[in-house]
Amino acid sequence: MAEDMALQEKKPRLDSIIRSLAKKGFSFLVKVVDKCAPDRLLRFALRFLDNRVPNRLLSLTIKGVEKLAPRRLRSIAIAAADEYVPDVVANSIKICAVLAAVGKYIPDEIIPPESTERWENLRTKFHIPKLILSRQK
Repeated sequence: MAEDMALQEKKPRLDSIIRSLAKKGFSFLVKVVDKCAPDRLLRFALRFLDNRVPNRLLSLTIKGVEKLAPRRLRSIAIAAADEYVPDVVANSIKICAVLAAVGKYIPDEIIPPESTERWENLRTKFHIPKLILSRQK
């Protein structure tokens, strides 16, 4: 009984430590990207992804993630991104542009059903559009 109470006390403290570290880490990342990454470089990289990377390669990548990354891992990653990424990241235009450019290639089929609501939260938070790639069967 005493062990359960001690574990319950440590869990909220651990959660607050993780949130604090995530906030500091992501805030630092946003500052670095906003100051050091030139707009032209980001536009070039995103344009390259849209124009030069073939749809077949994107489809193969999506199928690979679907097969190699278990549903539980994808679910945990989505939950962590929704829960621990602070609003500072969502307020950065450069970060949101990159996340939206990459996120638009993620189809709804590889999102685990238990993470659908969190995925919609992330889409709204980072302005990620719906999938624009037509999947090849």
